[in-house]
Amino acid sequence: MRRTALEGHGPVRFGPPLPEDGLPVLPELSAVLAAAASRGDHETVGGGRALREAACGYWDRRGLHCDPDRVAAAPGSPALLLALTAALGGDVLVPRPCAAWWAPYARLLGRPVFHVATPPESGGVPDPYALLETVRRVRAEGGDPRLLVLSVADDPTATVAPPELLHETVEAAQGEGLHLVSDETWRDTLHDPHDTVLLSPAEMVPDRVTVVTDLAGALLPPGWPAALARFPAGEDGEDLHARVLDILTALDARVAAPIAAAAGYALAEPEAVTARVATAVRLHALLAAEAHTAVVAAGALARPPRSGRHLYVDLAPLRPALSAHGVGDAQELEDFLGARLGMPAPGGHRFGDDLEAPRVRLSTGALVAGSSTERAECLTSPTPLELPQVNRALSRLKSVFDDLRDDAQRWEPPR
Repeated sequence: MRRTALEGHGPVRFGPPLPEDGLPVLPELSAVLAAAASRGDHETVGGGRALREAACGYWDRRGLHCDPDRVAAAPGSPALLLALTAALGGDVLVPRPCAAWWAPYARLLGRPVFHVATPPESGGVPDPYALLETVRRVRAEGGDPRLLVLSVADDPTATVAPPELLHETVEAAQGEGLHLVSDETWRDTLHDPHDTVLLSPAEMVPDRVTVVTDLAGALLPPGWPAALARFPAGEDGEDLHARVLDILTALDARVAAPIAAAAGYALAEPEAVTARVATAVRLHALLAAEAHTAVVAAGALARPPRSGRHLYVDLAPLRPALSAHGVGDAQELEDFLGARLGMPAPGGHRFGDDLEAPRVRLSTGALVAGSSTERAECLTSPTPLELPQVNRALSRLKSVFDDLRDDAQRWEPPR
């Protein structure tokens, strides 16, 4: 019997949102938004000139020169990806696993989505040989692959793909004539920026890569929707930009004027913003490392998190314990762990993994517990993991996974 589709359960259309940071809004951002609150209008489609110029400054500081006339803003990355997918046409390729929101927008347009395996060391970027084989197979079956979506700093795996892997994959995609959309939402959340090399595909293939950045990754609260797309230079990029603007117009996907004001301020990266980003990244890096230690000590598998506010956990070694609790697939694991942990634990099936694989994404924002004052204290404390509310949340996580480890040992069949 098929599971009843309750809200948040069953079909992958109930995908989890981006991992939140659990922190109070930066006061300077609130002030900018409040000052613009009397503006009841929207930006023009694609964003006003000031917002697009601020976006160019942001990308220029990261080595990606761009022109304001090759930038588009929208109320969140989903609108941009929907418009890009519609404009480019053809079938869509994504890594397995991938961000929960990528595939549904292609399916909404009736476009087939093909998942491509990622290498063991990182997610977000497909293995180049698997990519070539998938493209060959899809074309042999009459398909028309045109778009590859990838992320160097990845949701859900929290890994950062090494430059050599990225180079091989981009080279393979270019050889097959694919357009790349590089989701760089998490590029500013590297846990160890001095020891992690993040390279954008747009630096390698300037004329075939569109960069998409959702400002909820590091610069804005998730409830203030604003995202940007940087289109490639050349005639093809110009045509793509124009088609995307047409689709955004049809969707009336425009950024509200107060949100645009806050986004422009954040993109300029004044000291208040850069300090908050650095402090928040440090906090979530500590939380992610602690959570990773806890799940691995219990016998689960997880790549060390290198970016973002999450980690991706494979509980296959704990199957005996999960089976004893009636957990047989990722949806049941999501329900089981969500109840035990008291926090969202979306199953891997929401990110394109097999339903049978017992995998979940855990978000560190849920570990920043307590009142607004207590959550703000996490930013100023030299030892945030020792704060009572954070310690309680981490202790609960550790206890749940330790219990699973003990149950797995108890139910392990004799050799």
